[in-house]
Amino acid sequence: MVAAARARIDEVETVDAIAMVADPSVVLIDLRDVRERQRSGFIPGSFHCPRGMVEFWVDPESPYFKPIFGEDKSFVFYCASGWRSALTVATLQDMGFEAAHLKEGFSTWEKHGGPVERAMPKSE
Repeated sequence: MVAAARARIDEVETVDAIAMVADPSVVLIDLRDVRERQRSGFIPGSFHCPRGMVEFWVDPESPYFKPIFGEDKSFVFYCASGWRSALTVATLQDMGFEAAHLKEGFSTWEKHGGPVERAMPKSE
């Protein structure tokens, strides 16, 4: 399923996505679980949208719609390794929502020099 999704969606290489961090016309969307974000950090300025809610948050007819998805921006979704984001973007494309995904996911982000924001540690 992932290979089929990747064959029909736009994929963004990590180095190209790093250049997009400062671009106000691009929104990076983190699909990972909140625990993944806490454990490994996240791309500064990214918007967290848990994978299980994405179709509802993107659909303007849904009571769960998030206004960020109605903005005139380019959206690049990411997960840890690019599998969840590939399936997500293929589904969103079927819904008529244009987006791309980070081909290798967050797993290679730091290795390529991408900035990472770390979550505040939990209070003991």
